[in-house]
Amino acid sequence: MQQALSARATYARPTSSRTARRQRAGRSLKVRSMLDISFPPKEEDTSNGVAPKLGVEASIEHELKYRVSANNTDARPVKLYQSVAWSVHDRLVDAFDQTQAYWKEKDPKHIYYLSAEFLMGRTLTNAVNNLDLGGEYAEALKKYGADLETVATGELDAALGNGGLGRLAACFLDSMASLDLPGWGYGIRYRYGMFKQGVKDGLQVELPDYWLDNGNPWEIRRPETQFKVGFYGSLEDGKWVPGEEVIAEAYDVPIPGYKTKTCGNLRLWDALAPEEFDLEAFNAGDYSKAVEQKRRADGITAVLYPNDATEEGKELRLKQQFFFVSASLQDTIARYLEQHKDLAGLPDKACFQMNDTHPTIAVAELMRLLIDEHGLSYDDAWAITTKCVAYTNHTVMPEALEKWPVRVLAKLLPRHMQLIEQINSNWLDSITGHVTAKVEAELAASDAEKQKKAAAAAEERKAALVAAEAKGEEALAAAKKVVSEEEAAEEKPADKATLVEEKLKTYSIIQENQWTKGEMLVNMAYLAVVGSFAVNGVAAIHSEIIKTDIFPHFVEIFPERFQNKTNGVTLRRWLAYCNPELSALITEALGTDEWVRDATLLAKLKPFAEDAAFRARWREVKQQKKKALAERIREQTGYQVSTEPMYDIHVKRIHEYKRQYMNAISLIHRYKVLKEMTPEQRAKAVPRVVVFGGKAASAYYMAKKIVALILSIGETVNNDPEIGDLLKVVFLPNYNVSEAELIIPAAEISQHISTAGTEASGTSNMKFALNGALIIGTLDGANIEIGENTGFENLFIFGVKADEINKLREDRKNFSDYDPRYTAALQMVSSGVFGRPEYFEDLVASITDMNRGNDWFLLANDFASYMDAQDAIDELYRDQEEWTRRSIIYTASNGFFSSDRTIDQYAREIWNVQPTPQP
Repeated sequence: MQQALSARATYARPTSSRTARRQRAGRSLKVRSMLDISFPPKEEDTSNGVAPKLGVEASIEHELKYRVSANNTDARPVKLYQSVAWSVHDRLVDAFDQTQAYWKEKDPKHIYYLSAEFLMGRTLTNAVNNLDLGGEYAEALKKYGADLETVATGELDAALGNGGLGRLAACFLDSMASLDLPGWGYGIRYRYGMFKQGVKDGLQVELPDYWLDNGNPWEIRRPETQFKVGFYGSLEDGKWVPGEEVIAEAYDVPIPGYKTKTCGNLRLWDALAPEEFDLEAFNAGDYSKAVEQKRRADGITAVLYPNDATEEGKELRLKQQFFFVSASLQDTIARYLEQHKDLAGLPDKACFQMNDTHPTIAVAELMRLLIDEHGLSYDDAWAITTKCVAYTNHTVMPEALEKWPVRVLAKLLPRHMQLIEQINSNWLDSITGHVTAKVEAELAASDAEKQKKAAAAAEERKAALVAAEAKGEEALAAAKKVVSEEEAAEEKPADKATLVEEKLKTYSIIQENQWTKGEMLVNMAYLAVVGSFAVNGVAAIHSEIIKTDIFPHFVEIFPERFQNKTNGVTLRRWLAYCNPELSALITEALGTDEWVRDATLLAKLKPFAEDAAFRARWREVKQQKKKALAERIREQTGYQVSTEPMYDIHVKRIHEYKRQYMNAISLIHRYKVLKEMTPEQRAKAVPRVVVFGGKAASAYYMAKKIVALILSIGETVNNDPEIGDLLKVVFLPNYNVSEAELIIPAAEISQHISTAGTEASGTSNMKFALNGALIIGTLDGANIEIGENTGFENLFIFGVKADEINKLREDRKNFSDYDPRYTAALQMVSSGVFGRPEYFEDLVASITDMNRGNDWFLLANDFASYMDAQDAIDELYRDQEEWTRRSIIYTASNGFFSSDRTIDQYAREIWNVQPTPQP
């Protein structure tokens, strides 16, 4: 019983003695894990005494008194939240224990989702509703004069992710549990998020984002599950002797499925020092050395995505990635060996999905563990690895396709560098025959063409010599000289061996840095492709681009390895829970709430788009959501905005390719036009509230200037009495999941305007579409599939296509056809209309100066068609009945973008993992 209760009894890390820490550091790889726990029948469980035996109301009161140390008269919001959260936590642990025990008994194949990010958002509302306890908690909270929505605001967003990558991972965990799939997520328990975004003096400022201020009721510390992770050191007789070690300690976060008994898991790793305090050094007066090990270990899990602009930053980033990958693989192997003896069967019980390039060191680490720790041969280890590991590519942006300097990898992970070199050598050997045949075919085709050209040239020279001879000896001598020079200049036959060697370099995992001669890099995406059994993109166009532009030579070798799995989002969080008013209307119309589980049922809404009374109710819900957002804008910025204008939303990570800058330029033009209008013309204009949100990476100089420009435009426009409510420009700082849950339901138009071919998929476009926001966007990412589902006539599509981009970038060198509206807007920036002209000089130059950016993301090319799309939006918004009809069509048409559909495809077509529901 004590073992079973240990999961519940340990919530915060106790201070360990030096001896205990040394004992933990000396453990072998065979470490106790979750599956060592003998799970008792539910009726025997007392969970900390009484809580699970109590009803919801009694359990809240119990937690308030005994866990939070408050009483009914002292139930302040944070304490009430904590009491409710702990009450839900205990129920989650029940579901978690039962699920893990059942999976242990049935022994199904598991999917292990390795991701550097999990952007979970608030847990309380999601957990209560997935457990189907919303009514009970709503009733219980009446005693405190509170409701669940208000209580949930006491929870800080878990800062375990930054953008779409982490949010997708969170949606996937929800869907895995809801589909009864045996699956765990693995990541890092960051103490600080990337940063908390603030605004000061019109600029973004980065503040520490310590999200554990009030503790975390949703995690379960597992001090019995620890693994050693090494760094640095040397190779001795082929074995790695690390120069530094840390201890990875597990924290589990139960993930409840929707109205199912299944409760999955997100296991996060914290880094501990083997010896946190060196008393001998302390007594000797060396206070820094006394805590040096703890400081270095703490640094690994301190901050999401440390700045890698420095050598130290690169090393820390790689340390983070290896740390969680190594611990996760060790954990999985240890749990596998508790029930099986032969590691050859690992692919039948485990699949590791690498979420983008951050976890791709898993290929080398799995090899090392199998060879060095478990005694397998290289060939056997490679056979297992390449049947266990799959890779999802999420981007075509070069900076996100990680390439680690060999010197960094060899220093930090010398054994892994050795294995990567061996993997690369074997890989190149295996394809040399293919490459040689390809070169020979190219040479044969080239030789035939060259022979034809050479024969023609020889005839021309012969004719030239005959003509010169007739003119005399001097002319003939000159002609012979010319012929001799031409023959000398003729292209010599290519050396086949040289050509094969050069072509093999394009397949190599280890490549020379094209910008720094002599520096060798490890291409982690290439390592992932070579070491995986499946590689997938995340939208139809993206999957084609990675085959044609990113990995074309790999597709030649194994075309069957490449797949598409279009992203999706969980309808639970992104419609049912964040927009309960709209959800209630949908449920009423359909006569069932089964659409929350089966998103295809949303299609039955389409006939309601033709019902005027239904459209009126749809608009009423949108108006309620706009009022809620207007209040948040007032709280966050001080700006008072009307709820009558169109709400135009552009929220996502700030990046040049996402083109918030182009939107800002269009707003300058709109402001200019409004200023020039007569009062009569202004009365006919369509008013807008334009809301931006998103973080610019702390080291991303240009993105931070884009934020500053948006803030400056807002400061000018919002305080112009001539403009009033005709245009408001708002930047909401610190955009996160909870803010998105408020913003997205209020949107009427949403902007997804990345340069074609740069956005892998995007998922915010799906969330907006499901909530009935119309889309203005390019033919990029999932916009294309949204258009296919919704009907392109219902989207505002503009801009060039992906296959035109390369030529247009070449043509930009001589581009001069600037739209006058575009140049006038930039002139307003440069002349100081929005302040700080010197500060914005680089920003303007980046899209006008060949030597300072040359408009790489083609704002000038797309601006005219973007403005045409904006005019079409204004025109349609004047017809509210038609606008609402299209809004309903969006929601009805996009059930395809449920993450349940995505995960079902992964499970069937890549993972081969079967649903394992409890009876």
